[in-house]
Amino acid sequence: MHTYFEHKTVLITGASSGIGKALAEGIANKGTQLILAARRLDELAKTKSICEAKGASCKILFLDIADSKSIEDFVLTIKQNNTHIDVLINNAGISQRSQAEETPIAVDRKIMEVNFFGQINLTKSLWPLLLNAPKANIVLISSVVGTFGFPQRSAYSASKHALEGFFESWMLENKHPQVFFTTVSPGRIKTNISFSALKSDGTPHATMDEGQAKGISAEVCAKKIIEGVLRNKRKIYVAKGELVLVILRKYLPFIYFRLVKKLKLS
Repeated sequence: MHTYFEHKTVLITGASSGIGKALAEGIANKGTQLILAARRLDELAKTKSICEAKGASCKILFLDIADSKSIEDFVLTIKQNNTHIDVLINNAGISQRSQAEETPIAVDRKIMEVNFFGQINLTKSLWPLLLNAPKANIVLISSVVGTFGFPQRSAYSASKHALEGFFESWMLENKHPQVFFTTVSPGRIKTNISFSALKSDGTPHATMDEGQAKGISAEVCAKKIIEGVLRNKRKIYVAKGELVLVILRKYLPFIYFRLVKKLKLS
């Protein structure tokens, strides 16, 4: 599984925990060059130790994806030390647990800044390095709610819809055959994403949702993503029962709308 990543430079955002951390550890192998980015450098250092024990070279860098100056500084450091990026995994993100009518626009904007504008800004800034690679892959970690709306996820769902629409358009415009786009749509994955999800007042939800706790492990999710990337898949779903909602929303929307209103939202 790992030979594809040997002697390749792989950049992962949001690599301090959850899916990003699991991806770093799953990709790490002798000869792999990992660039791991997040705000929590102490947690990144733990991931680095694990990856280096597997033979990878690993560099950790601070990145606040919602801050344009942070992205500018981050990209400048990357360009000073790297001639190309083979794989860019846009994983950093923030979720939501609040009703649309109760959520101030400032909270909506913060979610959009992290999940949408930050991903676009970073990818555009790194585009020259991606073009320098013999073959480059841009991997977007979206969500199943990038396919349909869901209660208490209005801005989060909107950000993922926007992200998928933007990068699909970019993919269709792309005239560089060596650059490939992959979109990943996870369902409930057992990570701490619900802890940091924003409530209507902008503070963290600080609770592990029951559904999240019963979700697919981050390690299994990472394995499925890696397998999909190796197979050059454009779309990767990593979900259990949530896939039923994807199908219902597309083919039997009237059933979808009835069902979702009855679901336990956490």
